[in-house]
Amino acid sequence: MDLARGLIDHPYDVYRRLRDTAPVHRITGPDGTPAWLVTRYEDVRAALADPRLSLDKRHGTPGTYKGLSLPPALDANLLNMDPPDHARIRRLVGRAFTPRRIQQLREPIRRTADRLLDALGPHGRTDLVASYTAPLPITVICDLLGIPEEDRLDFRVWTDSLTAPDPARPDASKEAMRAMLGFLTRLLAAKREAPADDLLSDLIAVRDEGDRLGEDELMSLAFLILFAGYENTVQLIGNAVLALLRHPDQLAALRKDPGRLPAAVEEFARYEGPMLLAMRRFPVEDVTIAGVTVPAGETVWVSLSAADRDPARFPDPDRLDLSRDAGGHLALGHGIHYCLGAPLARAETEIALAALLERFPDLALAEGALRWRPSLRARGLVELPVTY
Repeated sequence: MDLARGLIDHPYDVYRRLRDTAPVHRITGPDGTPAWLVTRYEDVRAALADPRLSLDKRHGTPGTYKGLSLPPALDANLLNMDPPDHARIRRLVGRAFTPRRIQQLREPIRRTADRLLDALGPHGRTDLVASYTAPLPITVICDLLGIPEEDRLDFRVWTDSLTAPDPARPDASKEAMRAMLGFLTRLLAAKREAPADDLLSDLIAVRDEGDRLGEDELMSLAFLILFAGYENTVQLIGNAVLALLRHPDQLAALRKDPGRLPAAVEEFARYEGPMLLAMRRFPVEDVTIAGVTVPAGETVWVSLSAADRDPARFPDPDRLDLSRDAGGHLALGHGIHYCLGAPLARAETEIALAALLERFPDLALAEGALRWRPSLRARGLVELPVTY
């Protein structure tokens, strides 16, 4: 089957039909190359943890889908890497996302949320993506890395060009990559010259004081933390707000008992997660998934969203239920490639929703059609028009 527009506009209807038909499907990707799509929860969870399914593009055979083509200085990142290099680099950056570090960030995150909401005034209409759900994670991740404020708007434009390319501007993604590479090159040089109390300076010290982090690995890691730290969180927050506004009974229950927010974030992630698909995998040998043999080197896509709407794992999965135990959802991955920044994304979403609901008790969707971003990876809205 072809991945048609329906997978962007109505993914859960498409995934329901696929799950009901067969556990694994032969598909054609957006670039016309073939791939295998896995949609059922148990199969997706097993595939995410299967060491035979590599993230390293060198295991992909010619003519298969390999994902975004990045220059070497940005390509040596955790999303293209297997053990032992994956474990080595993940350990180096993991200290930035420890529970203690996330706890220390909660107060600055709340201050940023309040400042953004102050700017909206007490009532009116706004695109919540542009005014709140995007600036909040940009500010948080850029503060963590030590990126100057004047560079942050450019970063958002580049990221959007990479995750949801404009068909009318076929060269936009390449231009964004060149701009991002140039920006990171200048930024790392500045941090070397004048180190500060930030994560980038710490990573540079690791690079310069030993041989544990190569130069391309340093650049690629900075790129990935920026890219993923923004992209996943902006979608998670925006999708959560939309889900609440479309389910007034759940919104009312959450307003009545704000203490349910941490558990509610898990249900938001399960119900409308930030990614439709996990990163593509390449079997290093022939692999059998749910009775289907996938030849070595071919592309495997595992659908996080399809798995999290599988009724065999989550009863009545198309219903948003904030009292549900959504533990075990796969919205942020599973296994050794589980999202490194998941604790930060959870904290940001919880704090962003708490601040928003406290500030605007009459928050509502504004009239007008909603548009999803034209991306098979990032699941999020182009705009979220609201009144308050």
